Amino acid sequence: MKERREKFETSSGIELPNDFNPANTAIDFKNEIGDAGEFPYTRGVRRNMYRGRFWTMRQYAGFATAEESNARYKYLLANGTTGLSVAFDLPTQIGLDSDDELAAGEVGKVGVAIDSLEDMLRLFDRIPLDTISTSMTINATASTLLCLYLAVARKQNIAFDKVSGTIQNDILKEYIARGTYIYPPKPSLRLITDTFAFCAAEVPMWNTISISGYHIREAGSTAAQEIAFTLADAICYVESAVAVGLKVDDFAPRLSFFFNSHNNLLEEIAKFRAARRLWAKIMRERFGAKNPKSMMLRFHTQTAGSTLTAQQPEVNVVRTTIQALAAVLGGTQSLHTNSMDEALSLPTENAARIALRTQQVVAYESGVADTVDPFAGSYAIEELTNQLEEKAVEYIEKIDNLGGMLRAIETGYVQREIQEAAYTYQKALEEKTEIVVGVNQFQTTETETIPILRVDPKIERNQIERLQAVRAKRDRAKADNALAKLEEAARGTENLLPRILQAVEVDVTVGEISHQLRKVWGEYREALTV
Repeated sequence: MKERREKFETSSGIELPNDFNPANTAIDFKNEIGDAGEFPYTRGVRRNMYRGRFWTMRQYAGFATAEESNARYKYLLANGTTGLSVAFDLPTQIGLDSDDELAAGEVGKVGVAIDSLEDMLRLFDRIPLDTISTSMTINATASTLLCLYLAVARKQNIAFDKVSGTIQNDILKEYIARGTYIYPPKPSLRLITDTFAFCAAEVPMWNTISISGYHIREAGSTAAQEIAFTLADAICYVESAVAVGLKVDDFAPRLSFFFNSHNNLLEEIAKFRAARRLWAKIMRERFGAKNPKSMMLRFHTQTAGSTLTAQQPEVNVVRTTIQALAAVLGGTQSLHTNSMDEALSLPTENAARIALRTQQVVAYESGVADTVDPFAGSYAIEELTNQLEEKAVEYIEKIDNLGGMLRAIETGYVQREIQEAAYTYQKALEEKTEIVVGVNQFQTTETETIPILRVDPKIERNQIERLQAVRAKRDRAKADNALAKLEEAARGTENLLPRILQAVEVDVTVGEISHQLRKVWGEYREALTV
C-alpha cells in the first residue's frame, strides 16, 4: 500500500486542492454566509448557539421489555443525558403485535417491544413527560406511538401543550433505504399530514417529523446525496401538507431533520452548513414561507453506525469522537453518540456511558462550543459548503424533472444512485484506496473480546403473555367500536389521530390498529431496481 493517495477527494467527489487559499479558489465570502440566527442560517439557527445552552444530549436506547428499557433511561438520565431517544423492536416498527407469527424471534431484539398502552406506561414509569423531551425512532406506526405517548401524558395529568419531543415519521426514506414501511406511499403521506394538522392544534411543542438523511447515508450515499435526498423528501412532505390545505407557516416550524455524521471532519461540517442554507432558500423561495422558524433547519445528529467495526472495537470511540465534533462544529441541536460495541450487539451500560461521556467532554472540555460556527471563513469549509450545496441542488433539480420525489422513488432513481455510491466505496476499500483502521489495514492477530449485551429469549414469551392478558381484561365492545370508527375514518377524509388516540386508550394494540388500516389501504410491495 502506498503511504498516501495520489488523488484526494471527499465522499461526494469534491477534489481537494493541496491548499485552500484565495490564490487557487474562487470563494465568495459574501455568498450568503451571514450571521448565526439570521437567514440563510449558514452559521446556525440561533445567534448564540451553544453559549446559551448545549445541544440536547441523547442516547438512543431501547431493548427487551419496557421495564428494562425504563431502567436504562433512568440510568442515562442519572448520568447526564438531557433527552430520551427510544428504539423500538422490529415488530413494533412494522405494526405487528408480539404474538404475531411474523414477529417470532424478533421481539425485544433491536429495541423495546410496545404492543399496548400498558407497555408504554411501564416504559415511562416515573419519567415526567412535561420535563423530559423524547425522540422516538418510528415511522410506519409513528402516529400510533405518538398517540400512546399522549395517552401516557394524560395518565400523568399533563396537558398536551406541555409535551415535547419528536417522532421520526419519515416514511419516504423507508422506501428508499430502510424498509420498515407498511402501506403504499399515498395513505402513508396522509398519516403524516394528519399528524402535522393534529399536533399544530393540540401538541404545539411536538416536532411532527424528523426528516432523515441518516439512513440514506447508512445505505451508502455520499454527503451530497444525503443533503439532496433528505431535502427532496422534505419538499414532498411540505407539498403534501399544502395540498390538503395546511398553511406552510402553521406546520413548518415544527419540521425537524436527522442527519448522519461520518469521519471526514471537514466535509461533514460543511454538509450541515450547506443543508441549513439550502433549506432556508427552499422554504422562502419555493414555498413562500414568512415565519423565520419555517426556514430554520433544526436537526438531530447520530454518529455513523456504518463506520463502526467489530475488529478492534475500542477504536470506535475515536471514530465517534471525530463524528461528534463534526456535528457540534456543524451546529446540531441534538446529538446521539454510538457506543463502541454496536457492531457486535446492543450497547452495554458501560459502553453507553462512555458514548455519553464523549459528548460531555466535547461540550465541557474541548472549547468548540464556546463560539458560534468557529470554522466560518475557513477557505476549506466555505468552499466545501458551496460545492456541496451546488451538488445537492443538481440532484434536486433532477428529481423535480422526474416529477418529484415519489416518482423518483417509484422509478428507482434514488435507490440506484445510492447503490452506485455504495459500490464505489466498497471497491475503494477492496483496492485499499480507502483505509479503515483494523479492517483493511493495521489489523491485529489477537482475538479481542469485550462484554456484549444479550437479550434473554424468555422475554418474548413473557411479552406475549402480557399482551394476551391485556386483551383478556379490556372491554372488548369498546375496543371493537374504536376499531370500527378508525376504519370508517380511514375510508373517509377525517383526521385519523383522534381515532387512533381513542383506540389506544381502550387498549387496542399497535398490531390491531395497523391491521385495520391494512384492510383499507393494503400493503406496499417494493419494485425491483437494478
